[in-house]
Amino acid sequence: MAAEHASTRRRGAALEADLLDAAWAELEAVGYPKLTMEGVAARAKTGKQVLYRRWSNRAELVIAALRHRTGSIADRVPDTGSLREDVLEVLRAGARRQRDIGHDVLHGLLAEARDLDPSFFGTMRGVLRTVVEQAAERGEIPTADLPRRVVTLPADLLRHEILLSREPVAEATLEEIVDQVFLPLVT
Repeated sequence: MAAEHASTRRRGAALEADLLDAAWAELEAVGYPKLTMEGVAARAKTGKQVLYRRWSNRAELVIAALRHRTGSIADRVPDTGSLREDVLEVLRAGARRQRDIGHDVLHGLLAEARDLDPSFFGTMRGVLRTVVEQAAERGEIPTADLPRRVVTLPADLLRHEILLSREPVAEATLEEIVDQVFLPLVT
């Protein structure tokens, strides 16, 4: 019997995928405010210690489940040939994510931002840094050596819009962020 149990035990990538699927299902079922590690563990038919070995809190678990479900923006850095379009594509991806996960989940995650691994916020910075470097290589801007706050400004302004509104961020707002704020700073 012990050998039979060991052969059906989930491990590695299969276990992690099951855990992330369970986290997403639990999130959809109870919402972010009521999501607990215990609830996810019960849904995944495992112990909560299995979750805590991988993610230190529910915010990290939800972000991992989201990336499992939709991928990471870092895996799809745009290269349209235009700095304006590349930054708009990054912002559109962020706005789509807001619509996909819902306002309550996003607000819950941002409220627990202090509990997140700092690399979470570095992902968008890295994507925007790549976009700026591509633009400099194409000669669209004089240099990619820009202050960190300038590089992250489009994402920071998008986050601000998301926090202050319960409505999806409009395309016109994304264009204002790029055309009226970001591009004048970098060109």
